[in-house]
Amino acid sequence: MMVITRTMYSEASMKTVMVVVGTRPEIIKMAPIVRALQKKKTPMIFTHCGQHYDYNMSQQFIENLELPKPDYGYRLRAYSQGAQTAQIITRMEKLLKKTQPAIVLVEGDTNGVLATALAAVKLGIPVGHVEAGLRSYDLRMPEEHNRRLTDHVSTYLFAPTETAERNLKKENAWGKIFVTGNTVIDAVIQHLPIAEKKSKIMEAVRFKKFALATAHRAENVDNVRVLANFMEAFAEAPIPVVYPMHPRTKKRLRQNKTYSKTQKSGNLQILPPLGYLDFLVLIKNSKMIVTDSGGIQEEATAPNMRKPVLIIRLSTERPEAVKAGFAEVVGVEKQNIVDAMKRILTGRKQLPAKSPYGEGNAAEIIIDIVKKEVGA
Repeated sequence: MMVITRTMYSEASMKTVMVVVGTRPEIIKMAPIVRALQKKKTPMIFTHCGQHYDYNMSQQFIENLELPKPDYGYRLRAYSQGAQTAQIITRMEKLLKKTQPAIVLVEGDTNGVLATALAAVKLGIPVGHVEAGLRSYDLRMPEEHNRRLTDHVSTYLFAPTETAERNLKKENAWGKIFVTGNTVIDAVIQHLPIAEKKSKIMEAVRFKKFALATAHRAENVDNVRVLANFMEAFAEAPIPVVYPMHPRTKKRLRQNKTYSKTQKSGNLQILPPLGYLDFLVLIKNSKMIVTDSGGIQEEATAPNMRKPVLIIRLSTERPEAVKAGFAEVVGVEKQNIVDAMKRILTGRKQLPAKSPYGEGNAAEIIIDIVKKEVGA
């Protein structure tokens, strides 16, 4: 079902930029893009492709960031990866035929990103891929398939780092490559001051010192043994753990009949999914971050954050954070996670002053390129 809310600018313009989001990380990272378009008074169509359309996972973030309501939004009824991707292709094709934007901007590596890119390319509409060139080389991850395919059909590739640029050149990607920095740094710099004024999340946290944990990736939480490793590591961690739990993870724990036991751990506090501003405040107040998220690895490097990150995965598509000294890949075994947390607490390592993902002006750079390339 399509939900039409409001149109910010005339769709008759042949130089309209369509910005497409579908998940929480996309909304966060595209927020600076939307603002940069508004600032430069560029005609824009803001679209939610429907990959996550419940309040907590999408609309709450849009409201927190004070973004306009999407001009178009979809609610999907498909749950399998293939069916979800197919539905988004079909619906975005119809919308693109109707609106005829000059360019479609997508961000990241979700099913919605790939589906939107394919729909646009089939209609001859240029695609700009924000955060192009990331690679984990882990083909178990659906995100790796999505990001690779999207890069190879995009006309413009906005690589956040020189490492990402090298990946694209090694693969002979056809699109024009620009190194821009990552818009996630823009978002953290813009929103942390607002978050610290508005958020009351620390009143709900029962620990003075804590590690912040997240885990949601399918290859982790859908694996009974790996998920058990995580919960045991958090229960035995050398510092209390605060864990805003993704609905997928909670569902798996209940299916495994371990959610009740996990809740009772005195060392672990489970919180519901949080709005972006609350989450920023948790990052700021944490001693370290333990995560399988890609975006958080980047957010932790922002100059107003600077937090050590333990990556509970076998690989990462953000090697810059590791190389810079912000992050460490520790895998999915319980003892390795606990030992790494102990090292952070007892070590005296200084984190870099600068982020490897840019200075917080990536969105402005990207929109200047878009305007020059397509005349928007």
